Amino acid sequence: MTTQLPKPPLKRGRPLGSTSFDPATAAAFGRVVRQARTAAGISQEALAYMAGLERSYFGRIERGKNQPTLYVILKVAAALGYEPGALVTMVERAMAEESGLTEPARPPA
Repeated sequence: MTTQLPKPPLKRGRPLGSTSFDPATAAAFGRVVRQARTAAGISQEALAYMAGLERSYFGRIERGKNQPTLYVILKVAAALGYEPGALVTMVERAMAEESGLTEPARPPA
């Protein structure tokens, strides 16, 4: 007969030392959103209100200091009148241009 030891409780959240913040991605998303917002003639405060976000948080997103969640990306895209996928594609292109590539990296087929 084998005695089983009790399992340790699962820890919630990210493993110690891990991070999901990528400065280059956050900065590219912020630049794309700012360009789209200014092209539409919308103030930062108005767009934050339209997206249901705190203006200061929205400002941090535009400056690349915060990396938005998928939910926030969906809200920002809707407020700008963009399809979320189109907004993400614009971010991919901006990152590719910045790195000197002509096209965004694609996973192998």
